[in-house]
Parts: sequence; C-alpha cells; structure tokens
Amino acid sequence: MSSEVAARRDAKKLVRSPSGLRMVPEHRAFSSPFGLEEPPWVPDKECPRCMQCDTKFDFITRKHHCRRCGKCFCDRCCGQKVPLPRMYFVDPVRQCAQCASVSQREAEFYDKQLKALLSGATFLVTFGKSEVSETMVCRLSNNQRFLVLDGDSHYEIEVTRISAVQVLTEGYPPGGGSTRAAGLLLRYTTPGAQGTTQLKLMAGEDGNASKRPATAWLVAMHKAAKLLYESRDQ
Repeated sequence: MSSEVAARRDAKKLVRSPSGLRMVPEHRAFSSPFGLEEPPWVPDKECPRCMQCDTKFDFITRKHHCRRCGKCFCDRCCGQKVPLPRMYFVDPVRQCAQCASVSQREAEFYDKQLKALLSGATFLVTFGKSEVSETMVCRLSNNQRFLVLDGDSHYEIEVTRISAVQVLTEGYPPGGGSTRAAGLLLRYTTPGAQGTTQLKLMAGEDGNASKRPATAWLVAMHKAAKLLYESRDQ
C-alpha cells in the first residue's frame, strides 16, 4: 500500500455537531467498523416530561438529550458526562444512566484492548482447509478497518467482511482455574467470491517465548467482534 493511500485512510477532521466536537474520519468510507452513528434527538415538543422519572419540564427543570440514545431527560437522570469514542466525541458527553453504564463498560476496550489489537501478536495462521500453517503477526490497522497479517506473505482482511468469530479454548491450567483462549476461528467474505473463507489463528510465542500477548489479543478480538455486530445492528 502506498504511503499516500495509507495517509488518506487515517486522515481525520474536527467537526461540530449539536452534541459536541467530534474527530471524524475525513473520508466516510474509512470510518471505524466499531463506530456508532449519532442518534436523532427526540424533538422537544414530543417530550414534555423526563423519559426516565416522568418529571415535568419547566423553567426550573430543564430537559437534556442523551448523546448516545437521543432521548430526553431531566438533569438528575442525564447528568453524567462520559467518554463516547464510538461516536468520535473529543470530550466526555452527557448521557443517561443506562447509556453511561454501557459506555463505561466499553471504555475498557478503547483504553486497553484496542491498544492490544493495534500492537499485534504472533500466531500460527491457517487459511481455508489447508493443513499448512504460517507464523505471522496479526494486528488491527490504525484506522481499525483491516486485519493485517504479516509473515513470509502479506494479507489484509476488511473487518466489515467478518461474518463469524469463534474463540478456541484449551484445558484448565495447572493448579486449577478457568480455561484460556488458545486460538480463533474467523469467517469472512471475499469480494467476487461465493461463500466464506475460514481463517484459523493459534496463539504463538513472541520473542520472549511467551504466549501472553497472543492470548490478550484473542480476548480483545472477541470483544471487538461484539462491538462490530452491535454497529451492524444499529
């Protein structure tokens, strides 16, 4: 990929919406597949009362719109300002209690797991029905739109074409405890081809002979898949 195309993929611009400042991709085609569209606000004339506690709005009790769901609330029910990176907001924005709780849970993905996906990890990679695996580094592209696999060969898989993700686990570790992620089965569509292609990733060792980065990457990819499905269903 040329540096010019890569720069075009990652280019962003600052825009102001009714909900606040947003740092959005300059080209919509390169938006993050995990992103959410801003919801339309419930018109003021259609919400004379708080949609949570039913308090009537007046000159003292003002109405506020949740930036995530667009519904209308009083300050008590919509007073929290929480980061909302899935809508590209620069600063924390006002959200109702229910939406704020969801956004706070997503914060772990953006604060920790997304960084793991971008950094990448080492895997034994098998394509389709092949019995031959290749050691490759798998990472998420900077604009979050592609899975990039680098080894003796190079592949890029568009995230929006992923149709199914299944985490493969292995048995209980010594001393007890829960199962741990050992690999991933991923199905995706290819432009111009019928059906889906299967990709199998099995955790490999890094330069320190550790599988921890790969295990962390698998857990992060499982969470990313959930966000991807939510974005599709919006």
